[in-house]
Amino acid sequence: MPEIVEGRESPVLEDTIDRMVDHKGCPATRSSSGAWRSAYFIIGAEVAERIAYYGIGSNLINYLTGPLGQSTAMAAANVNTWSGTATLLPLLGAFVADTYLGRYRTIVIASLLYILGLGLLTLSAVLPYLRPSDCQNSDKITSCSPPQIPVIFFFSLYLVAVGEGGHKPCIQAFGADQFDGNNPEECKAKSSFFNWWYFSQCAGIARNWQTTPMITKEDGVRGTLLQQDPNVCNDGGVKEAKAVLRLFSIWATCLVYAIVSAQSSTFFTKQGATMDRSVGLGFDLPAASSQSFIGITIVLFVPIYDCIFVPSARAFTRNQSGITMLQRIGTGIFLYAVSMVVAALVEMKRLKTAQEYGLVDMPNALVPMKLWWLLPQYILFGIADVFTMVGLQEFFYDQVPNELRSVGLSLYLSIFGVGSFLSSLLIAVIEKATGGDGQDSWFTDNLNRAHLDYFYWLLAGLSTVELAAYLYFAKSYIYDRSTLI
Repeated sequence: MPEIVEGRESPVLEDTIDRMVDHKGCPATRSSSGAWRSAYFIIGAEVAERIAYYGIGSNLINYLTGPLGQSTAMAAANVNTWSGTATLLPLLGAFVADTYLGRYRTIVIASLLYILGLGLLTLSAVLPYLRPSDCQNSDKITSCSPPQIPVIFFFSLYLVAVGEGGHKPCIQAFGADQFDGNNPEECKAKSSFFNWWYFSQCAGIARNWQTTPMITKEDGVRGTLLQQDPNVCNDGGVKEAKAVLRLFSIWATCLVYAIVSAQSSTFFTKQGATMDRSVGLGFDLPAASSQSFIGITIVLFVPIYDCIFVPSARAFTRNQSGITMLQRIGTGIFLYAVSMVVAALVEMKRLKTAQEYGLVDMPNALVPMKLWWLLPQYILFGIADVFTMVGLQEFFYDQVPNELRSVGLSLYLSIFGVGSFLSSLLIAVIEKATGGDGQDSWFTDNLNRAHLDYFYWLLAGLSTVELAAYLYFAKSYIYDRSTLI
């Protein structure tokens, strides 16, 4: 029987959060666990993981076309394939977490695999006998033919993808679970959590966090500390399946957005490598580092969005998040379409400049055009991500039952996985269609003879069609109010 004090339950019991336990399996209390005190620690762990992941992804295309001697089209396809695998494996990781191990154990195991993959990846690039022998000890080689496939390199690369598959869908759900959706203040904080989660990812600043007790939702799956009533589980299976299926239209209409997003780590970087990257004092900005413009934009824009835009919009819409999740996603898709138009115009300018200076047949010469010309498209990508990327995270977490939160976030990630594979397929089809009969394809290794501008115009058109389809389905979507943040 609960302890009664002066006609009411004990303050200790009032402080207990319903259906939640701490890391010891004891009932969680609001005063000593969960909320921001735990979310800060989880965000810190994610920042470290993002530094490692983007450290690989940002430089991968240059490593493949340089030391490994792959063509631009093949390297772009390999980057997209790896990225697609890393963002599709979370579907498996989420299933394992929500069905067998629980989120915490899955995060721990996946992190160990991740660290192992990073260690092997480092060894494959450092140790001489693990590197392609025809390409080592040369800083100026732009094309080479390795005598054998670098097995260790690709094995470790995909081991990182496996670790990502278990880590990525669980840690964000685990962080959002630290907030009690039934408490008005924590409910509002949960919506804000997604903004600051993405801010911290892109800031890439390592901090020391104090370890605090974490709370774990009772998700009714094997391996957790508490179990639901079996009858509820039996009746819930059909409901859970319907909850996932109703998200399909939004998932499908965001695939072109993912295809466009993939270009920042492939063709944008290759463009930058052909341009004047000097920033003074004899220092040249590495081409891959230009992707940091997206992260810097996000870091600057998230506080504006969360602290200025949301409160201002809330006054008009009466929505605690300022605008709805679907409105937020649609705004980002529109900005991505605009960014492709800008990218096409800039590439047309770069090709014209190369022609004016007689550099069309000099692929290794830098086009006298500053890297800053690419800044607008990077900035638009960053602002669009604050809308669409964060909106998708919140939407796919929020619109599924509590027991499927990891699965929900894995569905969000799978948009980018499928989008990366579709990008590879699209590149392969265009390469074959435009590169026959001795002609230069849109993606020929000599970018001064390529036509990335045509590709960007195509993506702008596809984005416009996607936006129209998205608006059609978003207009008829009915939010699940039983789980709405």
